[in-house]
Amino acid sequence: MTENTQQQTAPTTELPTQYAPAEVEGPLYERWVERGYFEADAKSEKPPYTIVIPPPNVTGSLHLGHAFEHTLIDALTRRKRMQGFETLWQPGMDHAGIATQNVVERELAKEGKSRHDLGREAFVERVWQWKAESGGQISGQMKRLGDGVAWSRERFTMDEGLSQAVQTIFKKLYDDELIYRAERIINWCPRCLTAISDIEVEYQDDDGELVSIRYGEDEDSLVVATTRAETMLGDTAVAVHPDDERYRHLVGKRIKLPLTDRTIPVVADTHVDPEFGTGAVKVTPAHDPNDFEIGQRHDLPNLAVMDERAVITAHGPFQGLDRLEARSAIVAALRAEGRIVAEKRPYTHSVGHCSRCKTTIEPRLSMQWWVKVGPLAQAAGDAVRDGKVTIHPQEMEKRYFDWVDNLHDWCISRQLWWGHRIPVWYGPDGEVVCVGPDEQPPSGEGWHQDTDVLDTWFSSGLWPFSTLGWPERTESLAKFYPNSVLVTGYDILFFWVARMMMFGLYAMDGTPPFHTIALHGMVRDQNGKKMSKSFGNVVNPLDWMDEYGSDAVRFTLANGANPGVDVPIGEDWVKASRNFANKIWNATRFALMNGATIEGDLPPVERLSATDRWILSRLNATVAQVDAYYEDYQFAKLSDALYHFAWDEVFDWYVELSKTTFFAGGEQAKVSGRVLGEVLDVMLRLLHPIVPFVTEALWTTLTGRESVVIADWPKDSGFRDPAAEAEIENLQQVVTEVRRFRADQGLQPGQKVPARLELGGTALAAHEAAIRQLLRLQPEGEGFSATASLPVGGATVALDLSGTIDVEAERKRLTKDLAAAEKEKAQANGKLGNEAFLAKAPDNVVEKIRTRLAKADEDIARIQAQLANLPQA
Repeated sequence: MTENTQQQTAPTTELPTQYAPAEVEGPLYERWVERGYFEADAKSEKPPYTIVIPPPNVTGSLHLGHAFEHTLIDALTRRKRMQGFETLWQPGMDHAGIATQNVVERELAKEGKSRHDLGREAFVERVWQWKAESGGQISGQMKRLGDGVAWSRERFTMDEGLSQAVQTIFKKLYDDELIYRAERIINWCPRCLTAISDIEVEYQDDDGELVSIRYGEDEDSLVVATTRAETMLGDTAVAVHPDDERYRHLVGKRIKLPLTDRTIPVVADTHVDPEFGTGAVKVTPAHDPNDFEIGQRHDLPNLAVMDERAVITAHGPFQGLDRLEARSAIVAALRAEGRIVAEKRPYTHSVGHCSRCKTTIEPRLSMQWWVKVGPLAQAAGDAVRDGKVTIHPQEMEKRYFDWVDNLHDWCISRQLWWGHRIPVWYGPDGEVVCVGPDEQPPSGEGWHQDTDVLDTWFSSGLWPFSTLGWPERTESLAKFYPNSVLVTGYDILFFWVARMMMFGLYAMDGTPPFHTIALHGMVRDQNGKKMSKSFGNVVNPLDWMDEYGSDAVRFTLANGANPGVDVPIGEDWVKASRNFANKIWNATRFALMNGATIEGDLPPVERLSATDRWILSRLNATVAQVDAYYEDYQFAKLSDALYHFAWDEVFDWYVELSKTTFFAGGEQAKVSGRVLGEVLDVMLRLLHPIVPFVTEALWTTLTGRESVVIADWPKDSGFRDPAAEAEIENLQQVVTEVRRFRADQGLQPGQKVPARLELGGTALAAHEAAIRQLLRLQPEGEGFSATASLPVGGATVALDLSGTIDVEAERKRLTKDLAAAEKEKAQANGKLGNEAFLAKAPDNVVEKIRTRLAKADEDIARIQAQLANLPQA
């Protein structure tokens, strides 16, 4: 099947009687790392294969989503390594600005301090100290899972080299007028006191109130509805649709804003939906993104009425109240004035919350730094349209284009202390200077640096090339950029993938950061429900790894991984995967004890039995099938193919069919032992990327070679034997049908029955001993009476069931079952023959009835055959 140049020692048949993952996995992983199997050499002449790890937060720990994604990436890289590629799986972690700052601030709070007590420099030093002592526990957990990453290349988004990359691209974008500072609406967290990205906002249905308020007086009045009554203090207009006849007389007029001494204009704007509510909306440009856009179009003032902690700042009786306190007070005051037209409580609506602290997000007008994404997003879209980058599965392309083709400018500044500080200095006379990594910042009285830091996604957007040494033109950058494939969840297609595309194309002279984007779904519980602490269905994968082994968790995850589709997972499935690992172990142990070997060449075809030729034909077909599935990122299908080949064809059929040969000994036993060794060798190598630990332990024992990690990936030799496959399929049909008949007659699996095999001139004659062994069939003997005769597969199996079953009771049972099946058939035929029913019934209902009819026909034929085969009284 393939050549292997590893140094070989004498193989051993010594394997423990049971597979104990806890005793095997840790030592094996340490050995792999010590021997440098996962490292990547930029000087190598092998073709490169590169994947970056989606950098987990330094505050994080391994969850099922990580385990799922890492399993897929590890499978890809392990296979490519075995195929002879210089493989780099780039590890690292994200500094996770807001999450990490929150962790350290909570620690300080326990000491009765805040970050302001320490000051910026001391606080940042405290965060670095926390990282050194407590951060990055996920790295150790990745090792538990078996991640084959190049640990010597591990990077952190706040490393010196990556910080240089951040400053370099900021300067370049700034000089190209693609970064600017402006006052816009952003997501603001009043608890974390910073702008946050869209991905850091979690939406949930909250119970609030919908209040309808009358603005203006008499005929010059209209009604608006709001869930945020407190923002009315910042209203600077009311908007209606220009074609709405109800309000045309008011457009251009000014009306009284309740509870204030201000009047505000009525403006006409096409953004307003005249069919929604009253068709009139309040406009608060400083506290709503849509209102801000309306305000820009109509040159409305931006009136901020809340500070950074969401406390009311507008003059009057509500000043100093928290936004929620002010909401109740304002509604009460409006009610007292008779301004409340309607109130709806509770009113369930979607509300954004900070993903870190769960505080309700406040849209807020704020001076921030922005990336002008227009030209960058255009390039990111064109790279996919032009075929430079392939999105897999292809149906995800539409979602990608919907995003990048409508991308708004990106707010990149955060009001934090932990992160990459914005490299801009302000002078005493209004000067603004952006400083590159090799430039000296201005100094002197009155000069100061911007206090904000950059959004975490800014630095992680550089990940595919900053980790390779950019902006320096390093050997690693030349060798491993662009990445071969990005494996990531569709949920961050917009937030991370799009940013990497924009920055990669911009910084690397139009070369995209990866050739392929392979998107996977989300891990859900076994009922398809999202995993959430509030649902109580969150699973710690480390618990399952402790109980069942890492291979079992990996195989379960891979076996559910259809491209772009969510993955349900339950503990019972992990148990089944554990059983599969045990099956591989036990069957390989049996094979080794019975002569399985890889010593010498495979015997010539003419010396192989039909069973040997069948399994080698199936082996090569499986290699080809698995390769095709890997190239299409069909992890579920390749896992399923390997499972059924290993369990069904190798263990349940080939090993069982070969037992008589092994027990007989002689030359044919040696031939089959060599074939079985070949099959196990290739099968274990095919399985290795998904279940690395058990395959390493077994393969090194079987072959005596150093490691399956650096073994050659199997190749399809092209050997196929349709005749042998047809012959064994015929044998399988005979065995399966007789087993089904035995079960139908209530015979125990191990119960022996006298039988006569009439195999005639068929190829089955060569398999009589194996058939008898598999079916527990004894020779005829004296007094044999063929009470049941089964014609199947061109042969006849005659059984003597006298004394083994209660024939009369069995006949009554089958007769009753036959009557039920015939009744079912009659009912189905009656409905399908009714033209009136067919004219009215939905297609799916008619199809179900046809399925019932086909099933009834099958049942009738089966039961009639069973009755015919019963011993005669």
